[in-house]
Amino acid sequence: MDPAENRPPEAELEILACLWQHGQATARQIREIIGAYRPMSHGAAVTLLKRLEDKGMVAKEKGPVGKAFVYRATNSPRPTYRRILRDLTQRIFGGNSLEMVSTFFDAKPPTPKELDQLQTMLDKMRKDAGQAGQ
Repeated sequence: MDPAENRPPEAELEILACLWQHGQATARQIREIIGAYRPMSHGAAVTLLKRLEDKGMVAKEKGPVGKAFVYRATNSPRPTYRRILRDLTQRIFGGNSLEMVSTFFDAKPPTPKELDQLQTMLDKMRKDAGQAGQ
């Protein structure tokens, strides 16, 4: 199964997001990290990790101490991010990506550093679009 096309349920996606952000973690560490917004038992965390492992989205190895396994995501988050944003843009914003981005920045305005990074991205996109039109 192609991980980019796989649609993990929300709880699995939150575990994946945790691994993408932290690189690797034990089931206990994952529970501690996401516990504020997704409390779960140790058994539930292990079950979700096993499902992700069966889908080829997570790999585990024996940790350095005790019986705990250390988990890591096996795929890049970008394809999943793109799929989620594409679906969200279509379903919620009727395909209008500018409206989605505008609403996002209304909810969480960018910092000055992020504005500089956005400008650099926009400049590159404009340059690439100009070259494609030639």
